[in-house]
Amino acid sequence: MSTQATKLLLIDGNSILYRAFFALPPLSNRSGQQTNAVYGFTLMLLKLLQDENPTHMAVAFDKSKKNFRHDIYNSYKGTRQKTPDELAEQFPLVRSLLHAFSIPVLEVEGYEADDIIGTLAKQADAQEITTRIVSGDKDLLQLVTDHVHALLTRRGITEMDHYDVQGVYDRYSLRPEQIVDLKGLMGDSSDNIPGVPGVGEKTAIKLLTARPTVEEVLEHLDEVSGSKLREKLETHRDGALLSKKLATIACDVPVSTAIDDLVYTGFDSSAVVEVFRELEFQSLIDKISEEMSDSTTSGNAGDTDDADWQQTEFQRVTSAEQLERVWAELGGVTGCVFDLNSADYHAADVNGVALASRDAAFYISLTGDLELSDLKTWLKSSHDKVVFDIKSLAFVLDAHGINIHSSGRWNDVKLAAYLLNPTDGEVELEEILARESHVRVPSVAKTVEHREALLCRIAQELPDLYQQLHSALDAQALDDLYRNIEMPLSFVLAKMEITGFHVNADKLRAFGEDLSGRIASLTENIYDLAGTEFNVNSPKQLGEILFEKLNLPAVKKTKSGYSTSADVLEKLAPYHEIVQKILDYRQLAKLQSTYVDGLLKVIRKETDRIHTRFHQALTATGRLSSSEPNLQNIPIRLEEGRKLRQVFDATYDDWSIVSADYSQVELRILAHLSGDEALIDAFRSGMDIHTRTASDVFEVPVEEVTSLMRRQAKAVNFGIVYGISDFGLAQNLNIPQKEAKKFIEEYFRKFPGVKAYMDDIVGQARQQGYVSTLMNRRRYLPDIRGRNFHLRSFAERTAMNTPIQGTAADIIKLAMVHIDEALGDSQLDARMLLQVHDELIFECPSDELEELTELVREKMENAITLNVPLKVDISHGKTWYDAK
Repeated sequence: MSTQATKLLLIDGNSILYRAFFALPPLSNRSGQQTNAVYGFTLMLLKLLQDENPTHMAVAFDKSKKNFRHDIYNSYKGTRQKTPDELAEQFPLVRSLLHAFSIPVLEVEGYEADDIIGTLAKQADAQEITTRIVSGDKDLLQLVTDHVHALLTRRGITEMDHYDVQGVYDRYSLRPEQIVDLKGLMGDSSDNIPGVPGVGEKTAIKLLTARPTVEEVLEHLDEVSGSKLREKLETHRDGALLSKKLATIACDVPVSTAIDDLVYTGFDSSAVVEVFRELEFQSLIDKISEEMSDSTTSGNAGDTDDADWQQTEFQRVTSAEQLERVWAELGGVTGCVFDLNSADYHAADVNGVALASRDAAFYISLTGDLELSDLKTWLKSSHDKVVFDIKSLAFVLDAHGINIHSSGRWNDVKLAAYLLNPTDGEVELEEILARESHVRVPSVAKTVEHREALLCRIAQELPDLYQQLHSALDAQALDDLYRNIEMPLSFVLAKMEITGFHVNADKLRAFGEDLSGRIASLTENIYDLAGTEFNVNSPKQLGEILFEKLNLPAVKKTKSGYSTSADVLEKLAPYHEIVQKILDYRQLAKLQSTYVDGLLKVIRKETDRIHTRFHQALTATGRLSSSEPNLQNIPIRLEEGRKLRQVFDATYDDWSIVSADYSQVELRILAHLSGDEALIDAFRSGMDIHTRTASDVFEVPVEEVTSLMRRQAKAVNFGIVYGISDFGLAQNLNIPQKEAKKFIEEYFRKFPGVKAYMDDIVGQARQQGYVSTLMNRRRYLPDIRGRNFHLRSFAERTAMNTPIQGTAADIIKLAMVHIDEALGDSQLDARMLLQVHDELIFECPSDELEELTELVREKMENAITLNVPLKVDISHGKTWYDAK
């Protein structure tokens, strides 16, 4: 290669990122993701690109924690602290950043970044290529030559000292190649390189000035002045030689990338700006000036326009003979995209399947001779497969007689992305690709062939996307949560959606007719009390009746008139009989429209069942939700709402519905997390926790606790879990705020561990930007350090509650996975039907009741070990209502 005007820039990624992390104060984006190390790294990178204007460059990282030096000396780097989680989670962000900058990233198993840099620097030196090494590690000074110089970070992250051969001599009075001898004698505490105890830098330099290498120093100990120093050198001769070996950078690493492959033509400014926006580096967007974009960007890197997608090379497969070649040619991890003919996966059929590895892409058409069953063996094989939304896929495949619940090796980018960004809610694959891989998926495919090409391209993107997400999961210690809870739970939820819940449609219609009669009667009562007819559903007309005609006190007004919201009406209820009638009317009308009419529309006629959809990747706390219909939100405070559960019954006459409900699980988790002795004692002794709380707070014997005292204690117990304020408690109990404040203060005095926990968790959230559950599920709280009082207060309350509520969600999810496994092993006919927060609903033959009850109780109560016992209340009946 020509060496004219060539300049190679080699960056020690690990060193620079570590330095940036500890040099800069904490910084996070809106999602709570720590970004200070990435920010510092970016500042350095932008300055280097501008100052050095390299023609070739690469960033090297350590591949793993252990390398060949550990084989030589097991305690190498043994004194180093574990990489902080806040730093570890930023490594994937830096990789995304470098991808946007079009800068190659190099890693080699068994070697450190220094060794990769050393190997390339040696090759560059042999070709007389001007080379700059960027690091914070002085060890790399040993690589300095006439052509290879080192830039070492000093204050901050962008200020650097430039070392050429003379610079090394000026600093150490040694030649660059003697740096390894210096380390051999003085050691390096940061890497746990022993050296010779008692020999510091000055002594080592003095020795090496007289004799240039460790070996020569040891061969001429008789020339060393001072008996103690000679004794140390003699005693630790082996340690000195070992230390030199450890400090010597390997320059023969099997790097598969040659210098010619490291050509740097610049970056696509739009891709970089997109990453900056995701990281919220607003100030850096302006740094990419037009001048820099013109001189350093290629303008086309990273483009993913429609034409690029349509030109994706793939093979269309329509016959069994062609299919055999697919299995032979697919290598490595395979991305799978199922081409459904409907966005509603509950009613969808499969037009085809796009399968792609890095080397090959296929669209398997299922509209001709091939059927989905022809893929069954491969779908159930141990081949590594990556998809988006494994739950919906499992549902669709089951409709074709293919059960992948307990077979095949599947990974889901939707779940991985959700665990990393839980506050984003449910996002589409296109959004994840844009955010994580900077790939923009065209919105419309103009022809069938273009659509197939697009699906194949997406399938090709999936393996790398998953690998990137999984690296982030590993960095944040989320892999166990992903692997042992979320992934197996997807199959459990698919199975529950497939099973559905039997509904007695005739009983539901009769219930609706009864509601209609009661609503009509209530409407007449409201007209009589108002003295006129009006539209009860109109807030404007209702406001005029209440506040102008009946002269009730107006609690609050909106831009459109008087507020008639539920909280306003509840405050007005003592003033006039009509208010309670209106509240009752609204509740019955909602039952009628939302649940009776709504449920009748979604009963599947051929099975008389309702198949709700569970949303696993939606809530920030990790709780499941359901929709179409939402069976978790049936109002149960009113008897009418509870009676709606009477229409949900067992499939067969001799079967029963079984309800298993965790008892006060969130308070038990609070007891565990806080370590409060009084709270722990109450649960361990089996005492009613609300009665115990009332007894402690009101300072009366347990037997003297009244129902009012218990009700108030219950409100405080659950309010504390949600970080309730004295104002909120006053509203809940309808008592003065001053009294509510005193109640909370007395509670914390009696349960000091709870108060300490709440303070500690808020402090922890403020420091690290997120909180975690017992199973390490994270929730980021960007407003915890914000200036806005209300947003900050909400974030503080969220910090108190999320570890509790999120752990409760994790516990029941884990219980569901274990129960599903146990049901399979036991070969019972019992089926899990529904999850409603802390409750699981099953149906089973009556002769399996005892065995199912025992199985469910064992799995739920032993899902996790806490300092207090988990307790499950289990009951059964012919309907869901009877079971509760």
